[in-house]
Amino acid sequence: MILNHLMGLYTHPKEEWHTIEKNHEALRSSLSHVLLIALIPAICTYLASTMFGWNLGVSDPLFLTKQSALMMSISMYFGLIAGVFALAYLAYWMAKTFDAQPSYTQAIELAAYTATPLFMVGLAALYPALWFMMIVGLVGLTYSVYLLYTGVPIIMNIPEEKGFIYASSVVTAGLVLLVALMASSVILWSFGLGPMYQ
Repeated sequence: MILNHLMGLYTHPKEEWHTIEKNHEALRSSLSHVLLIALIPAICTYLASTMFGWNLGVSDPLFLTKQSALMMSISMYFGLIAGVFALAYLAYWMAKTFDAQPSYTQAIELAAYTATPLFMVGLAALYPALWFMMIVGLVGLTYSVYLLYTGVPIIMNIPEEKGFIYASSVVTAGLVLLVALMASSVILWSFGLGPMYQ
């Protein structure tokens, strides 16, 4: 079922959102989707950091020690999952402002499937050049935002006019959340939990 939604979100997103809305699966299904898809960036960045090296375009490729790369990948994995839950909570919390009454399961579905293109960007880490990651990351972010704008009116059962404003609010909250995650990473690095290079 997960792969059906995955392909549908890329080939016919609006119809797939209607399918997701019609068949509201158990919370377990959305959770398994997030837990599985979040492995992609974590595993790919581990491989890139230890086997291929990150090419920043100014010097030789940078490699992390295996232990450091493992710790960074595990942190990334749990950070991505926490980000999806936080985005779902924000969407659920803001719903009342827009006269929507979604269940938390609906909010998790919206956050999980919206985040999927961003998580799939992790595959690009297998070619660890900064310029390539930036381009693919921008494409993934754009498609995630598109999925959010198309999915909000359908999943949250609100008119498209309100859905646009609601989705814009969720995007803004998501950007604030992203900045908060980046700031917490910098704080953790300052306590000696940063990357260790070979």
